Amino acid sequence: MSGEYKINVKVNGKNYERMVEPRLLLSDFIRHEIGLTGTHVGCEHGVCGTCTVLFDGLPSRSCLIFAVQAHRHEVVTVEGLGSIEQLHPLQKAFQEKHALQCGYCTPGFLMTLVPFVEKHSHPSDEEIREAIGGNLCRCTGYENIVEAVKLASAMMHTSKE
Repeated sequence: MSGEYKINVKVNGKNYERMVEPRLLLSDFIRHEIGLTGTHVGCEHGVCGTCTVLFDGLPSRSCLIFAVQAHRHEVVTVEGLGSIEQLHPLQKAFQEKHALQCGYCTPGFLMTLVPFVEKHSHPSDEEIREAIGGNLCRCTGYENIVEAVKLASAMMHTSKE
C-alpha cells in the first residue's frame, strides 16, 4: 500500500484528481498540488483566517482540513471570486475603500465575507465586526474593511431591492 489516497475535488469549478498523503492539508493541496497561491497560510492553527476558503459554500479554514476530507466536495478560493476584468463586488469595494495594506490577510477576509454580504443588505458595524472576528489583520485597523463590507453589501443588493 502506498499510503496515498485518490481524491477528486472541485476547486473554482474545475475538477482535480490527485493522489495525496492522508496528512496533506487542504491549504497545501491548493497551493502546492494545484498551484493556486491566493490562499495564504499564516498561523496553521485556524486562528488568523488567512487560509479561509469556501468549502461547500461555507467559510472554512483550509489549514484545519485534510485534503482527503475534501474528496467529492467543492472548494472556492479567492481566485474563483472574480477576474481582473470583472472583480467581485467585495474585491471592488476593498479596492475602492482601501481596505488592505500588505494584502496578506485579504484573501481570507474576502472568502469569509462572501456569504455574509450575500445575506446582509444593510449590515451594521457590529454585525460586520462579528463576521470578521475570526480574521486577523496587522495593518489596517479594520475601519476600512468595515466600510468596504458596507459598500459591497450595497452594491450586491441595490439591483435586488
